[in-house]
Amino acid sequence: MKAVVTAVSRKATHKFSKENQPAIDLVADFGVSGDAHYGQTVQHRYDKKKDPLRPNLRQVHLIQSELFEWVAKRGYSVGPGEMGENITTRGIDLLALPIGTRLQLGEEAVVELTGLRHPCKLINSLGQNLMDVMKDISPDGDMRPKSGVMSVVIQSGEVKPNDIIDVILPPEPHIKLPIL
Repeated sequence: MKAVVTAVSRKATHKFSKENQPAIDLVADFGVSGDAHYGQTVQHRYDKKKDPLRPNLRQVHLIQSELFEWVAKRGYSVGPGEMGENITTRGIDLLALPIGTRLQLGEEAVVELTGLRHPCKLINSLGQNLMDVMKDISPDGDMRPKSGVMSVVIQSGEVKPNDIIDVILPPEPHIKLPIL
């Protein structure tokens, strides 16, 4: 099975969920045109208060649609865009990819993975205690969130549902994604 884009979303204001679109435009070094997180410097409200000049490593948020099926088995109903992601995928384990992985989305757009998205307490607005469900805790106490991956735009281009995703792994040794 090929990896594909199943939905694309954006929102111009800082609201938790994003609205599904027929297509979105990714702009190199900035993110999703028309999205609240668009910019070269950090746009996340909490992080911007701490260091407004820090580079924006959270330009594009991706989530695999298989996550929605997984949380549905635990009693939650969540769909594309509702967890704040810009791009929803199918057929690729985003969480297992190493830092620096590049994803070509459709004909032109390329993003580079920068880290795992730390689940925000606003996730609980989609269901009581959903934030707790979005965290894996290993036996040694290491927390790994399931709430998607963050990336920066390397090459501009339009992204739409049904676009094929090509994975370009970085040179080894591979380093697991940090939590952003």
